[in-house]
Amino acid sequence: MSDVRMTAAGGVFSQRIREQWNEQLGRRLDILVAGCGRGTPLDLDRIEARVTGVDEDRPDLRAATAARTDLNVWSLGDLRSAALAPRSYDVVCVEFLLERIPHAELVLDRIVNGLRPGGLLLIRMRDRKSAYGFLDRKAPFRNRLWRWLAPAGAVGPLPAVYEPVSSREGIQSYCLMRGLMIAEEHTLTSGTARLGPRGGLVALLCRAVGRLSGGRLATDHDEVALVVRKPQHHFARLI
Repeated sequence: MSDVRMTAAGGVFSQRIREQWNEQLGRRLDILVAGCGRGTPLDLDRIEARVTGVDEDRPDLRAATAARTDLNVWSLGDLRSAALAPRSYDVVCVEFLLERIPHAELVLDRIVNGLRPGGLLLIRMRDRKSAYGFLDRKAPFRNRLWRWLAPAGAVGPLPAVYEPVSSREGIQSYCLMRGLMIAEEHTLTSGTARLGPRGGLVALLCRAVGRLSGGRLATDHDEVALVVRKPQHHFARLI
C-alpha cells in the first residue's frame, strides 16, 4: 500500500491503461467507466480506445456525465439491469460508485463480468471505515451540511449507502473471493468536503471522530484506490 495525493490517482490509472494498451500491441481498448457522473476524465492521449460510461440516472450525474470529454457513449439508469455484455471490456473503472448504491456487490459482480480475462479493474471509492466515511453517512442534516461544506460547482450530495464492500477490508475480501488479484492499493484524501472552503473544520471533525472510535476509523485517508487484474488462467472463478 502507498499514499498518493488526490491529483495523482487519475494519473496512476491512466498510466496503467496505457500499459494495458501497449501489452495488447496497439489493439483498440474497450473501456467501461462505471460511476461516470463522478471522478476524473481519463487521460487517453495517443491511445485508441472506445469508452462507455454508465451510472445512476440523477440530474447532477446526468449533467456531469454530459460534460465529460472522454466518453464515446454513455447511459444512465438502474445499474442492476444495465446492458453490460460479458467479457467485453479490457479495462473497467469504478469511480465513487460503490459507496452510494444499494446492492453494491451485485452491481460489482455484473461490472466485473463484463471484464475480459487479463483485464484491469480500477476502483476508486470512499472508505466506509474512515472517519470521513462515517461522517458522510451519519451526519445529521447531511444534505444541508454538505452544501455548506462543499466547494462551489461540486456535484450535489448523493446517497451515502456504504455497504460493507465499500470499505478497504470489504473490497479486499471481495477480490479474494472472486479470484481477482490486487496489484496496487493506494490511500488518498479526496473527500469533497475536505477540499472545500471549510476543509480545516472537516479535518478537525475527522480527527475527533477517529479518537472517539478508539482508532477504528481511519483519519489519514478517506479514499481507497486499487488496481486489480482479472486472471487469464482457467482456475480463476468465472464471473
